[in-house]
Amino acid sequence: MIFSSVVDAIGHTPVVRLRHDGPDDVELYAKLELQNLYGMKDRVARQAVLEARRTGELPERAPIIESSSGTMALGVALVGTSLGHPVHIVTDPRTDRITLAKLRALGCTVHVVEAMSAAGWQSARLERLEQLLHDLPGAFWPQQYQNPDNPLAYRALAGELLEDLGEFDTVVGSVGSGGSLCGTSRELRAALPGLRVVGVDCVGSVLFDQPDRPRRLQSGLGNSLRPANLDRTLIDEVHWLNDHEAFAATRDLARDQHLFAGNTSGSVYQVLLHLARQAAPGSRIVGIFADRGDRYVDTVYDDAHWQSTDVRSLPRRHTPERVPYGQEVTAWSCAELRPRQQPRTLLFVESNTTGTGMLALDKARELGFEPLLVTSDPDRYRGLAERSCATVRCDTNSLVAVRRALRDTVRREDCAAVTTTSEFYLPLVAELARWLALPGNPPEVMTLCRDKARVRETLSGAGLCRTRFAAVDHAADVPEAVRRVGLPCVVKPVDDSGSMDVVRCATETEAVAAARTVLERTVNVRGQRAARTVLVEEYLDGPEYSVEMFGTGDETVCVGITEKHVTDGPHFVEYRHVFPAAVPAALAAEIEETVAAALAAVGLRHGASHTEVRVSGDGVAVIEINGRAGGGMIPELVRLSAGTDLLAEQLRAAAGLPGKLRADQDGYAGVHFLTADRTGVLSGFDHLSEAARLPGVAQVVATAEPGRTVRPPRHAYDRLGHVIACGRTRAEVTETLDRAAGLIGIRLAGPTPGETDVRPKEADAPCDT
Repeated sequence: MIFSSVVDAIGHTPVVRLRHDGPDDVELYAKLELQNLYGMKDRVARQAVLEARRTGELPERAPIIESSSGTMALGVALVGTSLGHPVHIVTDPRTDRITLAKLRALGCTVHVVEAMSAAGWQSARLERLEQLLHDLPGAFWPQQYQNPDNPLAYRALAGELLEDLGEFDTVVGSVGSGGSLCGTSRELRAALPGLRVVGVDCVGSVLFDQPDRPRRLQSGLGNSLRPANLDRTLIDEVHWLNDHEAFAATRDLARDQHLFAGNTSGSVYQVLLHLARQAAPGSRIVGIFADRGDRYVDTVYDDAHWQSTDVRSLPRRHTPERVPYGQEVTAWSCAELRPRQQPRTLLFVESNTTGTGMLALDKARELGFEPLLVTSDPDRYRGLAERSCATVRCDTNSLVAVRRALRDTVRREDCAAVTTTSEFYLPLVAELARWLALPGNPPEVMTLCRDKARVRETLSGAGLCRTRFAAVDHAADVPEAVRRVGLPCVVKPVDDSGSMDVVRCATETEAVAAARTVLERTVNVRGQRAARTVLVEEYLDGPEYSVEMFGTGDETVCVGITEKHVTDGPHFVEYRHVFPAAVPAALAAEIEETVAAALAAVGLRHGASHTEVRVSGDGVAVIEINGRAGGGMIPELVRLSAGTDLLAEQLRAAAGLPGKLRADQDGYAGVHFLTADRTGVLSGFDHLSEAARLPGVAQVVATAEPGRTVRPPRHAYDRLGHVIACGRTRAEVTETLDRAAGLIGIRLAGPTPGETDVRPKEADAPCDT
């Protein structure tokens, strides 16, 4: 097998069958991670460094710093130096001379701390590392103990095991940083739900609630700190071996299986043999052997070291003592992990400032989660303070900043899901879901769906695009685009929301002017860099609908079709929705079939989606695909009329929980948005309470505050509030909406002279865009 670089050669390690004295039909295998160039942590180093380079956290030739006394140091040295980065390794006196020689030979700068701190060697190394970060501005620290790239690196290991072995019953691995066993087993469980996971620790390690004994001799497993990457909810059973037992088992492994390995592999081997003797007929058990023995020639394999450290004075058991979890152990013991509460922290990356934004936090608590809002500005959210929701403050327009913040604040075993109710953060959330190995759509799919031009190109390639379109980056190219598309046409930005800057143009001059407005926008309402690309598309005259779909991974279910009422133009603002739409059965089937095919074409298969379509003489045309639940209070209409709580379902899907979609239809629901009929300064609203008391009215909400400059709607940010009504028939709902909207008065001062472009502030965000 030929690789273009040493970095590409990482992984692809062999699996060997081991001899044992258990039943003949029990199969015992070792995954020889020690066959990596320097050891198993080569995988972690590659994942962490390449990801940091991809996201921009690690610039070209910037230094890399890591704290390690073993294979992580070697992995970072291998990957970092091969990619042209200066590498600094902080280690301690336990590091063997062979590892030190390799690090220095690779060109690393090695910093050896002289004494342990009160919390052990790891703590002492971290103190020195902090000083180096101060002295080397811009340096990258992989943070193996809390960087989700550590467990994520072992997806490949799990894939190799599945490819080589297919099904098996038990996986056994040592636990140190929490990455290898947790990352491997998390991925394996997706394919092997019944897999039993056994962790191997050392006596004197705190990882599984034992007292710390920092002078233990074993390296490569155990810890004096509990790393954020350790997810104990994935582990069914844990074994502890003392130094004598681990060292002796490592020598047994070399003698009996001819594998010259380190003490982590020896400990795993000891547990494998025990499990094989206890296994049911036909069982297949796999152990992960992390590192080879050359680092241990002066310790595990040196009789003089045994004598100087009095290792033999420690007891050595040949079978484990089963103890209650939490009981202190001094020799080989094992315990079933207590059934742990499933992860409860649900991460929200920003949200809508009105509509379902704050409602989602309430829904999370109703489902038993603790919401944690990651935001650049908590003060933008009305009602957040009253909800006592924990927050993490960082630059949410920076993937690097969000990842850094989460590394510092969130333990992986506590994290159940990551989601957002804001259109603008869907790609970022998808990136975080992949990073944290949580359910979600692939980032490339969510990025695609945020670009209307790319969606059109994808649908066109799949034979699903019924409209003429052209994407342009310069105003000078608009006339040619108009000639190709025809007039009238629609001009819109490829990446905005809420009908922002969407204009129907009757002439080429109008199209050029509309395009210039889009191209001059450098940022959107959330301060994100705008794509500055214009989509010029054919105008379709016909009724508009949105299709609310929900993907379970295996299938995509149509929740229903929403009837949409849009202003006449030239601006398109949705002012009323009714759910479900009153459409003939044949047309409904055609709409559903078209949208299902479109979602499959773009690869959107997980969770809620909201697809806008128009029906014309040529059939059903897809206008936009949004990888989220519908905006404009549509989830509330679905809940009130059909009983399906789309918002709760999205949270369940984000957490990997089974859904509760209902197929029955109990009635109808609609929303009417309040808008101004002229430009002015909002003074207030009249008769809101009277409208709320009308029969059939479920909700009356004013979202705009007095003092705001308002105008006839040009985008969804110009909506001032809404009325929601329910009824047994569509006619009953629309009549109620008409009565309520007619009763409510909007008081304006002014008029404000001119019809200038009122660019919305973030606080003016509309419901659910």
